[in-house]
Amino acid sequence: MDLISEEMLSHMTSMEKIRLILDKVKTGKIVVLESGLTPEEEVKLIEMTMTEIRVDEFTGIEIETYPMRREGSLLQRILGKGSNKGRMTVIGPANQLRTVEKDQFQISTKVSVGD
Repeated sequence: MDLISEEMLSHMTSMEKIRLILDKVKTGKIVVLESGLTPEEEVKLIEMTMTEIRVDEFTGIEIETYPMRREGSLLQRILGKGSNKGRMTVIGPANQLRTVEKDQFQISTKVSVGD
């Protein structure tokens, strides 16, 4: 399992983040992102995953994330000027990681190890 800090991700482009995640997951690692991905990055990650699926090598990803949280004053949020604060995301190989339960405070998963 790799835990990736918000600081590391902040220095990467969206494509660099996606490639890093996909490369790690394809080798069987579960990746936990401290700051999560933007909705656009999640969509691109899923699109790239779909193009790289190979039945005998890579079956895809399981991804679970907390929803984005808007920060700023009430007036800033109403005007759409508050910042989007990313939240933790868990990503892993679809054949090894299953989400059991998710709520606003916790993501519970089941991890299968071995082939």
